Amino acid sequence: MPSWEDVRRIALALPEATERPSYDGLPAWRVRDKPFVWERPLRRADLDALGDAAPDGPLLGVRVADLGVKEALLADDPSVYLTTPHFDGYAAVLVRLDRINLPELTEVVTEAWYARAPKRLAAAHRADQEPTNA
Repeated sequence: MPSWEDVRRIALALPEATERPSYDGLPAWRVRDKPFVWERPLRRADLDALGDAAPDGPLLGVRVADLGVKEALLADDPSVYLTTPHFDGYAAVLVRLDRINLPELTEVVTEAWYARAPKRLAAAHRADQEPTNA
């Protein structure tokens, strides 16, 4: 099971990523002051909406590129990805840290960064990640 330290390490390895508490004092990671992942425990309204289906482990809020990506993640693995009415119409999902593996966490955090990073910064990072032909 990945830890908050894993989230921190993955997020801060991305260009211009910073860590700053969110408005509620919990860890959040940003690129040029735009949050891309954050600690997001369930709130009373979330618990009321989810009822018995509410998970009790740690949750990571994750920005996604658009609502289509959100729906695809939710459909692909509902044991890992979930949402609440609070996120209706918002391109973000909640990720159960106790259910995701480290490679998938790395992918979802990196994709969240791409969703929020300025286009030039994201393009430069993609170019750096491409393998070179020797």
